[in-house]
Amino acid sequence: MRWLTRGGLVAACAVGAGTTWGLGWGGLALLAAFFLSGSVLSQLAERQGPHRTARQVLANGGVAAVAALFGAWAAAAGAIAAAAADTWATEIGAFSPFPPRLITSGRRVTRGTSGGITALGTLGGVAGAATIAWLAHVLGPRCAAPGLATVTGAGVAGMLADSLLGATLQGKYQCPACDARFERANTVCHELVILTGGWRWLDNDGVNLAATLCGAAVALVGSH
Repeated sequence: MRWLTRGGLVAACAVGAGTTWGLGWGGLALLAAFFLSGSVLSQLAERQGPHRTARQVLANGGVAAVAALFGAWAAAAGAIAAAAADTWATEIGAFSPFPPRLITSGRRVTRGTSGGITALGTLGGVAGAATIAWLAHVLGPRCAAPGLATVTGAGVAGMLADSLLGATLQGKYQCPACDARFERANTVCHELVILTGGWRWLDNDGVNLAATLCGAAVALVGSH
């Protein structure tokens, strides 16, 4: 599968198996809808980045799988909605005719900057969350299917949490020779990059994991 590395494929199978074990085929369908829609949007946005690794798969789907194993439909749906909202916002936002603005200050930033948002991307994220919410409502058992508004809100909350963490606490690095900016600590440009802001241990995968945790928590609270 060209969208995944070998490790990513193993992780995806594990996440899918856990979700299916806990929530049945409906849960697997929900997870597949997120993965397939995100991958297709990435292709449409002509992103030719590396295939998803095991770490990236677990960061986006691990919380949903754990929630599924506990039989928590709402929490699993909220986690998947958050992952979908963030992915749709990023990929659809790539088509925005206007540059992104930092969520914390409104300052214009270059495309791809963590914490940068656009109106088009935000609307896309809401659409992604709403799509997962609708599917969760249709596929979930009648006695446990989460509400549309609850899961949509959870997805949007996770998306916003992702942007806030990306703008404030996510590690940011810079090449001391040419001032190019990066998000990975092990990047080598002209020289080994140095930390210029945020927490060294918090990278994009950690932010994605936190966003899905936020989505799961909001959905779980909202469903009670």
